[in-house]
Amino acid sequence: MRRLLTALAAVSIAASVLPVAAEAQQRQRQRGSSGQQADGSENAPSTRAPRIAPLRRRANAGPCPFVKVLYDAARYVELEGGRAAIANVGYTGEIEGVSADCEYREADPIRLDMDILFQLGRGAQATEDQKTYRYWVAVTERNSAVLAKEYFDLPVKFDGQRTASVNEQRTIIIPRAEATTSGGNFEVLIGFDVTPEMAEFNRSGSRFRVNAGAAQASAPSQ
Repeated sequence: MRRLLTALAAVSIAASVLPVAAEAQQRQRQRGSSGQQADGSENAPSTRAPRIAPLRRRANAGPCPFVKVLYDAARYVELEGGRAAIANVGYTGEIEGVSADCEYREADPIRLDMDILFQLGRGAQATEDQKTYRYWVAVTERNSAVLAKEYFDLPVKFDGQRTASVNEQRTIIIPRAEATTSGGNFEVLIGFDVTPEMAEFNRSGSRFRVNAGAAQASAPSQ
């Protein structure tokens, strides 16, 4: 009986000591994480990155203008003698794509940033290793009149190659009549400066590849 009581007393003492020890260890961890290490030196400051990144800028007052490439002027194809044949192709170009973003708030004008990708080529009749193309950017009322149109030069060096790619960054400013004027009221068009014959060639659906003049070039498709 005496042995049983002794054992129960030992269990009771252990049960009371364990929570105290656990609590002491917890306090020790808290002290260690609050600025001191076990040797009394200061902990290094935390370098954990913030969970939520700050916004880069405030929201616009409305949607951005619609930006697109005009089909009739999306390609530039020089044809010697006006005949659509591989041997007659000079310099070629195509607006491969465009990405755009805008910014405006309150009564500010619209700032429109564009990244335009051009694919250029040299055909059999292209005698020089460089060519200055010309393209334009026009601002219109949505599906209506042209408000402004500006032309830009695009100098290209082929460096002995048949083709070249050029990324052109362009920024335009569009005034707004009042603070309630939305960017959705405007449309921005992009195209090459083409002749009426080039525009008609584009409208017909005929096309040469940008690498026209190379051995593997194919005939125009309808």
